[in-house]
Amino acid sequence: MTKPKRRQEDYTVFDQLYSRKIDEVEQRAIVSCPGDTPVYVAARVMAEHKVSCLFITAAASPEALRPGSVLGYVTDITLRDKVIARQGDTAQPVEQVMDAPIVTISSDAYVYEALLLMFRTKARYLLVDKEGAFTGFLSRNKLLTEQAQSPLVFIQSVKSAVSDEELKRRWETVPRIVTQLLDRGVRASIANQVITTVTDTIALKVIEGVIETIGPPPARFVFMVLGSEGRKEQTLKTDQDNAIIYEDKANEHREEVRAYFLDFAERVSERLNDIGFVYCTGDYMAKNPKWTHSLSHWKRNYLTWMEESVPENVIKFSTFFDCRCLYGDEDILRELQSFLDAELQKPHEKLFAAMAQNALQYQPPLTWLKNIRTITQGEREVFDIKKAMTPIVDLVRVYALRYRVFEVNTGERLLALRDKGAFTENEYQELSQSYYLLMGMRLRKQARQILQDHVKPDNFMELEGLTRIEQRTLREIFKTIEHFQERIRVGFTNNLFG
Repeated sequence: MTKPKRRQEDYTVFDQLYSRKIDEVEQRAIVSCPGDTPVYVAARVMAEHKVSCLFITAAASPEALRPGSVLGYVTDITLRDKVIARQGDTAQPVEQVMDAPIVTISSDAYVYEALLLMFRTKARYLLVDKEGAFTGFLSRNKLLTEQAQSPLVFIQSVKSAVSDEELKRRWETVPRIVTQLLDRGVRASIANQVITTVTDTIALKVIEGVIETIGPPPARFVFMVLGSEGRKEQTLKTDQDNAIIYEDKANEHREEVRAYFLDFAERVSERLNDIGFVYCTGDYMAKNPKWTHSLSHWKRNYLTWMEESVPENVIKFSTFFDCRCLYGDEDILRELQSFLDAELQKPHEKLFAAMAQNALQYQPPLTWLKNIRTITQGEREVFDIKKAMTPIVDLVRVYALRYRVFEVNTGERLLALRDKGAFTENEYQELSQSYYLLMGMRLRKQARQILQDHVKPDNFMELEGLTRIEQRTLREIFKTIEHFQERIRVGFTNNLFG
């Protein structure tokens, strides 16, 4: 009789992970000391308060700790590794041995967002910011212990993997995790975030392993991911899309730097392929010499694509606009985005028209009578759900360019565009709901192919497998997409008739 009760308790905890906000979670009190405090005194403070984490503040820090006033933190492990094991000076200022940077989260965020942030930043602690003041902190271990039945605990096991074979087995478990999430009614956008966090974690372990093998890089660089991975919208049918930007170096070092990063990229890509992230058929990978370059070269790339808006360049610009930093010095990518932001303030009507035309390339699969149009695949009547979703991604990207919105995720772009007045609240809801309903159907279908049918996942949906309600919903979604495509046709291409 106890098992059903336990299962219900597990589900309750599971559901709270996605519904509870940080403000509703018990936070630990912040114990702190100024940065000029001697190490032995800091250790004494930790002992007196019975804490394993002590936050380090600026010398003249106000009583109410605020963003910017906390410099770092020390833990029992910090003192063990940086002081005791090295027979260090216990009278030295504690700020000389503290760990940094500090990672913060809004009290209005959800618990699952806190855990994902911890995994992305490798932070063990998060300071909670409420209306400009820190109210407490969260411990990763405590959150994970409370979420023992959560799929997010699985991410911790990915971080603990010690071989590529182990990482491959972890990746093969993801379809089951996604199914569990969707079966519990978790939004498709959250499932995307979980998939992205797992893939990011795997890629980071591979990158760190390669650097350990070949030695440290000879220049600052950023390894960026592109396309659906860049947008944090990966599904279970995924490939590699990445590139490298490295800082400009003096002429005598250019060949040496370039040779290092091409070798590095080749090794990373090969290991990712072995784990299950197959090579990109379009060759948009850092191991392709075309996509590993200095920052100045990348600026010229973007400028060329913007000024010469032929179809091939539009595809490249679209792919590389959807980019984010996975590893390395994010300031390099920020500099590139600042350059792009300045360029987008100049007249680029040809670029916008070409990007809009690209957003019209895929039409929703509707017949003249507004039924779902299918194609024949073997003995199946299907439609390509990826192509059905693509117009939303493309048209939102066009508006993001026009309004200089640099969020990469489609949902986040929509939210920013709504806030800038590009879309009304109703339009935002229509596009967002349409996109994530399609994403949920796509993820469910791919997970079923892997777990039940034991075949490689694809993007073809069979009408026979859908209920009448699902088919009716799809028709409404496709009509919504048609409406927004018409709007972009008129607004960006000055073409009323397609």
